[in-house]
Amino acid sequence: MRHFVAALTLATAVVVPVSANPTADYRELREEIWQWRLDNNPGLATSIGDRRGDGKLGDWSLAAHLQTVEEAREFVARIDAIDRAALPQDLSMDLSIIRSSLLDAVEAAEHQHDLYVLFTNRGGWFSYLSSLPHRSPLFTKADYESYVGRLEAYPQVNADGIARTREAVARGLTQACEPMEGFGDRLSQQIHDDYAQSPLWSPFTGERPGTISDTDWKALKDRARRAIAEAVFPAYRSFVDYYTSEYAPACRDGAPGVSQTPGGDAYYDYLVRSYTTTDLTDEAIHEMGLREVARIRAEMVEVAREAGFESREAFIEDLRTNPKYYAKTPEELINAASALAKQIDGWMPKLFGTLPRQPYTVSPIPEALAPGNTTAYYERGSLETGQPGIYRVNTTTLDQRPLWELPALGVHEAVPGHHHQIALQQELDIHPLRANGTFFTAFVEGWGLYSERLGIEMGLYDTPAKQMGRLSYEMWRATRLVVDTGIHAKGWSKQRAVDYMLDNTALTEANIDAEVNRYITRPGQALAYKIGELKIRELRQRATEALGANFDLRAFHDAVLENGAVPLDVLEAHIDHWIEKKREG
Repeated sequence: MRHFVAALTLATAVVVPVSANPTADYRELREEIWQWRLDNNPGLATSIGDRRGDGKLGDWSLAAHLQTVEEAREFVARIDAIDRAALPQDLSMDLSIIRSSLLDAVEAAEHQHDLYVLFTNRGGWFSYLSSLPHRSPLFTKADYESYVGRLEAYPQVNADGIARTREAVARGLTQACEPMEGFGDRLSQQIHDDYAQSPLWSPFTGERPGTISDTDWKALKDRARRAIAEAVFPAYRSFVDYYTSEYAPACRDGAPGVSQTPGGDAYYDYLVRSYTTTDLTDEAIHEMGLREVARIRAEMVEVAREAGFESREAFIEDLRTNPKYYAKTPEELINAASALAKQIDGWMPKLFGTLPRQPYTVSPIPEALAPGNTTAYYERGSLETGQPGIYRVNTTTLDQRPLWELPALGVHEAVPGHHHQIALQQELDIHPLRANGTFFTAFVEGWGLYSERLGIEMGLYDTPAKQMGRLSYEMWRATRLVVDTGIHAKGWSKQRAVDYMLDNTALTEANIDAEVNRYITRPGQALAYKIGELKIRELRQRATEALGANFDLRAFHDAVLENGAVPLDVLEAHIDHWIEKKREG
């Protein structure tokens, strides 16, 4: 007689048989989930050298989205039918991580925002195309055919995105007006009179690869020319026309928080749980932010005194306005960031026992994406596609990009921050679903912010300006706890959020305006940084006190990163177990 359990996951009960051989069944199920994820994510497939996604951008239709959610629900039910207690410890942890990732997608779909809100003031379905030349392997004829095929596939993606966005408008789920100012103009800048002016043509501007014949190269260039001029540009125009004529007039006035939209309160509660991987309430996070702001502000006062200023405010005013702190040209800014990155590289073996093979580089944010974008970001690489990790620096509005920010910025975005953690995860001896297919913002961004503190141990903050830069960056993440919850749970206006950050951080006005726009259009994400960093710092202190003279910082860092990105409760359990093993040893 076969036994069954009913795994009730949110809206639908899925009945599956109880597992008879938990270890074997889980390994088989995990592989099935991995293949399913590759089937549904062509870009991910390409990044690991799997050709099943060639020429595809993925299906952006609502029907396809709902189907993947239902399939994720079924996978969760099958996971829950496995006796976790019968699994070895490593597989039990593995199961928890993968289940959490799948369940998050299922819970998101319980909210209509997840189904219909497809872009922020910084990007959406159209953003991937802008980075396609950098993300694509371009070695063989098949590589170029895949690249062109993705250009040709874009009109359908665009049509599906617009269709779902029309439903968002009908349901009152538009973005607030203020943060979307200039959005249509930025989109229009990606449309050119001549296809050759588009960055999408860049793969064809160099010499013909030796692996491709003259005849095939000519055919590929002709096909790419038509794709850009006759498929991509018309699709861009259709979205700009839709945005300016239908979406922008329907944007939301008044308080900009997501709580002002239908079902917004419940959606924000979900986002807080999702991004922080905790059960903290928005009120608890708001209060935590206020405490952190007070602590960091006191430290900033001391640094200002060390710099010879009568007040914190006077030093910040000097940092914001003194021309000596700012690069004169984009090249100067990139060169300064690059030189500092190489200096930090020299510290890595002193802080870690395990380093990734994949290198990284420092490059400007692409011209089409830079206006209104953040100060910098990291773009993951791939050994399979021949792409390094890229530390992207915004080289627009140079009078808003102070050089004293670079130490904190570099350790966060490159090493030992995002590049080190993400490249290492891709190379870990864990299942590829974990190495490439799971992402938990609280861990990833928490590690990035924790890495900024490692700059203290590297001696990077060797002037009061650089010290204030680090404190300003930490304050930036602390004010996010206050501002994000203020906007989305307490009805704050954009101006109140901007004023709060101007008063507490040393960030320039343009950076603060761009950041607050980001928090408004992407609720909850900004909470992850400080929550994750505080947990990692707490665990380091716990390990230091428990192990005393036997505490090894390199070993601790390796232990934090050795499972890739994980929910914070999984990280805590893992480090507690690591501490006990060290004690026994």
